[in-house]
Amino acid sequence: MNETVTIDMQQASQLLKLLGDPTRLTMMQLLKSHECCVCEFVEIFNMSQPAISQHLRKLRDIKVVKEERRGQWIFFSINKNHEDYPFIQSILEQLPEQNESIARLKEQGLRVCCE
Repeated sequence: MNETVTIDMQQASQLLKLLGDPTRLTMMQLLKSHECCVCEFVEIFNMSQPAISQHLRKLRDIKVVKEERRGQWIFFSINKNHEDYPFIQSILEQLPEQNESIARLKEQGLRVCCE
């Protein structure tokens, strides 16, 4: 029996507003299956480090992404323990995979440029 989990309307609105930005939505889709650091996002999106950090801060502030420090670098991943992860997951499942972005980074030798 499938149990439906409902999400508060205000919380859903906040999440949808944040995910309504194409950059943040793509970041979340990438993070669904890959940990990434800021420098990798800079390459993928061809944006400045401060702009990428601002997007990640918004996602981190509501705890949908988590960060792990490794040396001087911080790697980001989806917080699968977030109470609204099932809602987020249902959105991401409807979107195209972004694995080609990661493959391009690997080809360019930039996949793990922070380590």
